[in-house]
Amino acid sequence: MSRLAETFAHCRSRKRAAFIPFLMAGDPDARASLELIGAAIAGGADIVELGMPFSDPIADGSVNQRAHVRGLSGGATMAGVLDIVAQARGRWDVPFVLYSYFNPILRLGVSEFSARAAASGLDGVLALDLPPEEAVPEFVDTMEREGLDPIFLLAPTSTKARIRRVDRLARGFVYYVARTGVTGVRQELPPELLKEARAIRKAIRSPLAVGFGISTPEQVEQVGSVADGVVVGSALVRLVEEHGAAAADLLTETVASLTEPLRRPRKGWLRR
Repeated sequence: MSRLAETFAHCRSRKRAAFIPFLMAGDPDARASLELIGAAIAGGADIVELGMPFSDPIADGSVNQRAHVRGLSGGATMAGVLDIVAQARGRWDVPFVLYSYFNPILRLGVSEFSARAAASGLDGVLALDLPPEEAVPEFVDTMEREGLDPIFLLAPTSTKARIRRVDRLARGFVYYVARTGVTGVRQELPPELLKEARAIRKAIRSPLAVGFGISTPEQVEQVGSVADGVVVGSALVRLVEEHGAAAADLLTETVASLTEPLRRPRKGWLRR
């Protein structure tokens, strides 16, 4: 059983969703990035999703786009990001997932990337702009050969055929985009989200994590009632933007606040 599978099983045994914070690796620099990862874990993160800085992050909103720029300005490279993962793996047992556009992976080469990623202690890879139709056989087979979980996106616009395809290919978990558009904090969740997420979860075998726009404890509680995992990104990345390396204590407090609703006793949680 993979580390991701074990974590979801552990959370499920406690009748709660896993909390998955997103941070941009190398933001504001490699040393601070490592400390911020630790701060998120201290606050209650179950899984940590790390972004690979990229020059053309078309799926990201303004907050995360600026984080990409800061990471690149600080000298972030794929080798450097995997070194951060390796250092984090030496300190903490939680799973680490890389959120990357496919170009940096392709430039290094899928086989070379997979070998280095596995050696670093990475657990899963979400190549967010790689369609599942183009991920086989090379990407999926190579990931699995190295013991990495390939993770794929589903969205409100996903067809039944796409849902079935992703269900066949995904390992670790499936990432459901809470709304169409780019990443970013939103005041309210889409009214149809909970119904859609519940239906997607029943249609797939892998755990379902929901992200894009979730930013408050109330939203975490809502999504955590229908999903196996809740992803919060831009709200945390903004703390790093505002406070830089000094954001660690505030990040721990914020993650603790966001995870508090998930740790309340819940009867009959997530029955399929």
